[in-house]
Amino acid sequence: MNLYNNQCPVPLEQQPVNEYNSLKNSWFFCWPTLSSHSYNKKITITLIATCFLVSPVLLSIFPIAKLPLKFFFSEFIISSLITCFILIRLYLGWSYVVKRLMSATVFYEESGWYDGQIWVKPSEILVKDRFIGLYEVFPLLNKIKNTLSCLSLMTTAPAILFFYF
Repeated sequence: MNLYNNQCPVPLEQQPVNEYNSLKNSWFFCWPTLSSHSYNKKITITLIATCFLVSPVLLSIFPIAKLPLKFFFSEFIISSLITCFILIRLYLGWSYVVKRLMSATVFYEESGWYDGQIWVKPSEILVKDRFIGLYEVFPLLNKIKNTLSCLSLMTTAPAILFFYF
């Protein structure tokens, strides 16, 4: 039973639980909800795909015959940065939803930008939303943060070595 149906004046697409469900079911934002193996596979594929995308540009800057280390280091650094931006976008989307789930009030707009209102959640809806936020969304945010940390650590060594070779 959806508690929002009877008690909530917020439009369906702006209700925090529905925003959570739409993110969970979307193509891009569902990545952190996948198993660790599938999630890591998607991130790795993204990293490899960006390597292939930046290679032609970097080949014109660093000829592989003359500067192979600079080419490979810069390719990894730029690909990692692009992947980090993608992960940051994932993080921002999920953090917006968790903020709305954890909040005791919901800001919503009925018909336009000029008539925003605030709805105070009843206690049973607040408990349900916070439960979803704590046990469903916070682990996803931690997964994204851990991935960002690992990727940034893996990028620091090539970034430092880039200037020495």
